[in-house]
Amino acid sequence: MTPAIDIAIKANVPHQVHEYKHDPNAASYGTEAAEAIDIDPARVFKTLLVELNGDNKRLAVGVVPVSGQLDLKAIASALKVKKVAMAQPQDAERATGYVVGGISPLGQKKRLPLVLDSSADQYETIYMSAGKRGLEIEMSAADLLRLTQGISAAIGRG
Repeated sequence: MTPAIDIAIKANVPHQVHEYKHDPNAASYGTEAAEAIDIDPARVFKTLLVELNGDNKRLAVGVVPVSGQLDLKAIASALKVKKVAMAQPQDAERATGYVVGGISPLGQKKRLPLVLDSSADQYETIYMSAGKRGLEIEMSAADLLRLTQGISAAIGRG
């Protein structure tokens, strides 16, 4: 169990956990997950952390399809801040309690503002890291937003 899975269980949210053998040489954790569980990469979402207005103590979470990228201007707009930059991996790990490649939007050490790309709305369920490499959790986008008190916005591109 991971904190992400524990949150889903405690909230009685319908979910499914998918485990696969993680390859430490994989170029992209998200693409590896999509291939391993044989699902469209547009339904597999990666969790990225950004720092707000150049302050590495103020972080937020962007969740976008692994098949695309995070649009920094779009997430800044969604968060109503002037600018954002990608957080340093060590800052992301410290804030979430997870390791890079296994950062889940659920069960983080500290609740951070979260923005889920609106493309998630077109799927009955989406997949995201369950808190460690080789482990994905599947649930509805609406349940993810409810559990994280997040918002939905068009923050992905490509």
